[in-house]
Amino acid sequence: MERADLGEYATDAIKFWEPRRLLYNLTLAAIVVIYFAIGYPLSKTVLTIDFCLGLFLLAVIANVAYCAAYIVDIFAQGSGFRDMWRRYRKVLFVIGTLFAAIITRFVAKGMFPGNG
Repeated sequence: MERADLGEYATDAIKFWEPRRLLYNLTLAAIVVIYFAIGYPLSKTVLTIDFCLGLFLLAVIANVAYCAAYIVDIFAQGSGFRDMWRRYRKVLFVIGTLFAAIITRFVAKGMFPGNG
């Protein structure tokens, strides 16, 4: 059996992970919106330029963290477990998204007044 090269592993990882990035971001955004709505109208008092820039920074950090899946994916594809990994890597997506959602919940809860 011939082994694939790094380019093939990277291409396969991009094809898998990038379509799911939208779901990941929508999940995290929904959590922030929910906690904003729970604290409304008090939560609207924190909406400043600095707050929005901080929120943008957190979104960028969340997406950088999402990229950590590429390291695991490419490494696993280069191993002898490639076929099994490709069948079960959705589990990493679900666990990673749940982990990010939990972190987002705690951050969003603290960001908006009225969620204590």
